Amino acid sequence: MKFKFLFVALCCLPLGVNSAESDNKVYEKVLKNGLKILIKADHRSPVVVTQIWYKVGSSYEPNGITGISHMLEHMMFKGTEKYPAGEFSKIIAENGGNENAFTGQDYTAYFQTLEKSRLEISFKLEADRMRNLHLLKEELVKELEVVTEERRMRTDDKPRSKTYEQFMAIAFSNSPYKNPVIGWPTDIAAYTVEDLEAWYQRWYAPNNATLVVVGDIDPEEVFSLAEKYFANLKPSEIKPLKPQTEMEQQGVRTITLKLPAKLPYLIMGYKVPVLNTVEDDTEAYALEVLAGILDGGNSARLSKNLVRGQQIAVSASAGYSLISRLDDLFTFSATPVEGKTITELETALKAEIKLLQTDLVSDEELQRIKAQVLASAVYERDSNFYQAMLLGRFETVGIGWQEMNYYVEKVNKITAKQVRDVAIKYLIEDKLSIAYLDPQPITKQPKSASIAGVRHAN
Repeated sequence: MKFKFLFVALCCLPLGVNSAESDNKVYEKVLKNGLKILIKADHRSPVVVTQIWYKVGSSYEPNGITGISHMLEHMMFKGTEKYPAGEFSKIIAENGGNENAFTGQDYTAYFQTLEKSRLEISFKLEADRMRNLHLLKEELVKELEVVTEERRMRTDDKPRSKTYEQFMAIAFSNSPYKNPVIGWPTDIAAYTVEDLEAWYQRWYAPNNATLVVVGDIDPEEVFSLAEKYFANLKPSEIKPLKPQTEMEQQGVRTITLKLPAKLPYLIMGYKVPVLNTVEDDTEAYALEVLAGILDGGNSARLSKNLVRGQQIAVSASAGYSLISRLDDLFTFSATPVEGKTITELETALKAEIKLLQTDLVSDEELQRIKAQVLASAVYERDSNFYQAMLLGRFETVGIGWQEMNYYVEKVNKITAKQVRDVAIKYLIEDKLSIAYLDPQPITKQPKSASIAGVRHAN
């Protein structure tokens, strides 16, 4: 399920407090063909992480081919003339590394983790498949079965995931965020090699990609190696996307799903801006802090008041991500305890929102969130992978990697009044969408076979 929980976001956001520190410096270079390269040295272990980020994901897709970015991600492991199907993964494994990929609403990324002396292997393989992928009908037929089964196991057979998918579909009118990353079933069934080839040729080019390298490396050596393998790749003509501004919502939207499930479930979402779309970025950071106040650990309000206090919820969460390409949602999700109704739970959640709109949060609550942000900043430095993830994600969604260096500072400047102001401005009925899961009796289903070839979970 693709929720955006703040505590996870906090563990994935800040890289450092001072961008001028030598051990936190990011080196940037753009090749003549448009490929952007971001490098950060971290010498604590002899390991290097490489990631290639493409500016294409489910939010780029028109109706009829939803999920094609995710499908192409699968097909990127099906080989080129130099390296037939299966060779990419085999070579990485033989060199002691691991690799995978992921698709989101706004990006598709491929990554490898290797011992530092094997970096060249990653560049050689990624440069080859950036422009030389072989898309074969027989491989597509195989992978269509994999993706269809992946969708069934991760969405169709999971009541909460299915509820979330339908929730997103009603929350947005014309924003592409209404479509699932994996795609709608009828679209998946109708993909052709020609569809994938057109999508690959349109978006998989050096001038639509960012290469991120973090680890025990010398930046100049990495730049030289990147020049060797990527500089001669031909760029494409990347036409800007048409504007995709969501229509103004003018009232509450609701949907009820009757699905076989053990417990009822509630999802609420309010339309909110993100760093890319907000006029005053303090609003985005205030929404981030607001989510932390509600769901930033055991002492946060939802856990303290609804789970342990009133004992009305088995679980209750809130989430917001300021790193998106388009306007997004501030979400709540919760499951009532036995004996309590979904209506009672919804009322309790709205009471928590009302409290935030009327009373200023305490200095103690604000300091708790800010302490978590600082602690997470230190924690994140221990992971080459997540440092690379942040660079790639900030850059690819259009914010720019530099912004992440100010994250801690900007969060620390947020005041109680700013938190109340965004709660009043954005957590309002006219911007609200709600999905209810009405549990139905569960009938016994035959056990399904495991998915062969599934590489990741979105």
